[in-house]
Amino acid sequence: MRFKDRIAIVTGGGSGIGKEVAKRFVAEGGSVLLGGRDAAKLEAAAREIDAQGQRVDTLAGDIALPDTGRSLVHRAEHRFGGVDVLFNNAGVFRPKPFLELSEAEYDGFLDTILKGKFFTAQAAARAMQRRGGGAIVQTGSMWATQAVGATPSSAYSAANAGVHALVRNLAIELAGEGIRVNAVAPAVVETPVYGTFMDEEQVRSTLQSFNSFHPLGRNGQPADVAEALLFLASDAAAWITGVVLPVDGGVTAGRQ
Repeated sequence: MRFKDRIAIVTGGGSGIGKEVAKRFVAEGGSVLLGGRDAAKLEAAAREIDAQGQRVDTLAGDIALPDTGRSLVHRAEHRFGGVDVLFNNAGVFRPKPFLELSEAEYDGFLDTILKGKFFTAQAAARAMQRRGGGAIVQTGSMWATQAVGATPSSAYSAANAGVHALVRNLAIELAGEGIRVNAVAPAVVETPVYGTFMDEEQVRSTLQSFNSFHPLGRNGQPADVAEALLFLASDAAAWITGVVLPVDGGVTAGRQ
């Protein structure tokens, strides 16, 4: 039971990687507060994870607003007694050519991915100070380090590059507080995010075409990333901070 009696906040917790990491955290003894924009989706995920509702709670809100991060922390402290782990997972993904991006679209990527993670981490770190330490684990992206012609993602990539830089800076600033800060950088992971800009048939054919993009021969699944996130949050990673871990089926190692 790696997380017995520990308390985590999971942003983007209603589906995909966030829901998977929350499910496994609770199964290993912890309690979780799920954050996200869609209250109904969060409540459905919470019932799936813990039908009794004893070790899962939810709070809906827009993570781009700093007040949302602070509210998540306040709720976790009030309901469960503190914050030991932040899985800073919320994000958006919508490929679009650089020359077609509007200012509003650019702001949407930066606000949700970078600003949201920044101020939620700040609120969580203050709560972790009161507990004598903790772990912040960000979900970054392979697209922050490699461009992919098939998925033009300049604003998304720039925002996640900021997340990766934030990891290293916070690792140094918060080390003295006993707070570790790391991230994972996934490649293509089969989550519901693709359904936000493609229909069902497009999602199926597009994802199938990306299997061979990964040297290991398949796309990632939420469980692949969740296990890496949980490792970085656990005591097994007690001497690891400031790391961005590729969880990408070998993409950043090179091409076959």
